[in-house]
Formats: sequence, structure tokens, C-alpha cells
Amino acid sequence: MTLTGKPRGEYAKTASRKREILEAGIEVFSTSGFRSGSIREIADKVGMSQAGLLHHFTNKNELLAGVLELRDNRSRAFIDFDAPLGVESLRGYLGLIEYNSSVRGLVELHCVLSAEATSPAHPAHDYFVERYRYVVESITNVFRRIDDAGLLADGVVPENAARALIALTDGLQVQWLLDSSSLDMVDEARRHLQPLLLVEL
Repeated sequence: MTLTGKPRGEYAKTASRKREILEAGIEVFSTSGFRSGSIREIADKVGMSQAGLLHHFTNKNELLAGVLELRDNRSRAFIDFDAPLGVESLRGYLGLIEYNSSVRGLVELHCVLSAEATSPAHPAHDYFVERYRYVVESITNVFRRIDDAGLLADGVVPENAARALIALTDGLQVQWLLDSSSLDMVDEARRHLQPLLLVEL
């Protein structure tokens, strides 16, 4: 028995229920956005009352934070930004793009919320500002390690390459959401990256 007296099975059940709510949150926020997506709609998807949902997440902003954390945890499983060989980090980036091709809801979530969050009043504004800062810095360091290894093409500036890759990826996601049959995101990203490198990606 735990210190609170609750059996382990109850904790597992609570964790499982929270995961169900977060999955439903991804679905609702990715299609309706944060402002239009409602707690009631999310609660209905998991077959519980609003009061029951608010037992797990005290408000909509806390639920949004949980949804974004879940998305980030999934992404981090694909990329080691600190890998000694920067090329391996880029290969992981391509692996993440391939994974995203199989989870439309997560791609929609990113596109919808990142657009909404350009407003400073949006609860995810600071999150996205910090997220882009972190991603630009991390990918810049990846290109710097590639450069240090003598594997970056002449004239490629690491920070510029990082920002261009992020912009390309975001733009490809929007095009893919509009018509998934019109392009292969992994192939397009690889075609962009390969000329920047002196080694096969």
C-alpha cells in the first residue's frame, strides 16, 4: 500500500484515464482549436461528465498543457539533438516526419495551435515561443556539429539552415493536411537536406 493508502491499481487506472482524456484533447483541439474546442466535447468523447474530467485536469489550460506535453514526449523519442554525430540527429528528424505522417491528429494539433498561439493572449503563446527557440537552437547546434566534422557543404550557415528546415517542415505539414496524396513529407525534407551535406543522409 502507498503512503496515501490508495492501491497501486487505482493509480494505474487514474493514469490510464488521464491518457484517454489527453488523446481526446488532441482530437478536439486539433480539429476545433483551443478556443472553440470545449471541455464538454472532450468529456463526451471519453464518456464522462465535465465534473469528472475536471477531477483529473482542473481547467482547460491545464488540459492543454498536458496535451502539448504528450505531443512533445512522442517527438523526443525520435530525435537525439545531442547525438555526437549531427547527421544522426537529422536522420532522427526524418524519422519524426515519417511518424507524423501516421498521426494526422498530432500534425493538425501543431498547425492549428501554433497559428492560434501567435496571439500573446493565447494560453499556449509562451509555450510555442519557447518551443521554437529551443528547436532552432538545437538544430543549429546539430548543423554546427556537422560543420565541425567537415560534412557541411560550403557556404551553409548553421542557424540559417536550421530556420529553413523548420520553416520547410511546417509548410509541408500544412500542404500535407490539405492534400496528403500530393506529397511525401519525408522525401521532400530529404531532398532539401541532402545538398547541404557532404555525406549521404
